[in-house]
Amino acid sequence: MTLNAVAERVNGILKQEFLLEKLDLPLQDMRRVIKDAVYKYNNLRPHYSCGYKTPEYMHHQNQIKIRNYRNKQSSKTLAGL
Repeated sequence: MTLNAVAERVNGILKQEFLLEKLDLPLQDMRRVIKDAVYKYNNLRPHYSCGYKTPEYMHHQNQIKIRNYRNKQSSKTLAGL
């Protein structure tokens, strides 16, 4: 999964779970709502890929191995380019 794909997935989750698309707020208020949603996503919402822990918890512990979704070889290397 590329970084762009991860960003798209996070954006989709923020829009769906926090209903950000349905809000009609001034820009300053929308920034505050998005900042709060990102905080909740990283600090309060358990993630399946983190063993139902929060990303914040996973980044500050050293007991559980953090999953890495990057390819070990780039697609160019695999295609022989």
